[in-house]
Amino acid sequence: MDIQFTLDFLKDLASNNHKEWMDANKKRYLEAKENIIELVNEVITKTSAFDPSVSTLEPKKCLFRINRDIRFSKNKDPYKTNFGAFLVEGGKKSGNPGYYIHIQPGNNFLGGGIYQPPSETLQKVRQEIDYNGNELKSIIESKSFKNVYPEPHTADSLKTAPKGYPKDHEHIDLLQLKHYVFMRKATDKEVTSKDFADKVASDFKVLHPFNQFLSKALD
Repeated sequence: MDIQFTLDFLKDLASNNHKEWMDANKKRYLEAKENIIELVNEVITKTSAFDPSVSTLEPKKCLFRINRDIRFSKNKDPYKTNFGAFLVEGGKKSGNPGYYIHIQPGNNFLGGGIYQPPSETLQKVRQEIDYNGNELKSIIESKSFKNVYPEPHTADSLKTAPKGYPKDHEHIDLLQLKHYVFMRKATDKEVTSKDFADKVASDFKVLHPFNQFLSKALD
């Protein structure tokens, strides 16, 4: 597994984002992709020790396509300049909370939760926060959690209380979220280190109680 090879490929792709270059470099792309598959396979094995729900996942099926959907985008570059993988029970389209790995030169990150949940899912999570917000607070405000994931992903958050909840709700900051996600950045040096899969699994273990809370909300 050579993640540096993958980073070098992605750097070149970012400077040559067109089909002709990709066709000429297909062998490099396949090797770069295989490195990520190997990484994901290792992480699945290590994560299964504390979260058996991911134990039967196929690494290839955890990866997102490198082709971009350009139908409704002003950016017509045909390819993403990253490799992303989502480890989640039921697969990427299940809507379940899971663990995410993003490999991109200078912009690597990992974490998890539920990103862009539909309104029905949002309602379920908010209801669980309304009932058991102190439980969630105890998870995400613990020292071990804060050391890895200091803040939630707050993009698109509501400016006021969601419908049906008072503006002075004790957990209004959590109810206003539109994504229930925590992430942390990783340097290129870190992702190319020999023990990166161990670090990823260790950080996913910290995230596991948060995902368990979300799963309980969806159940």
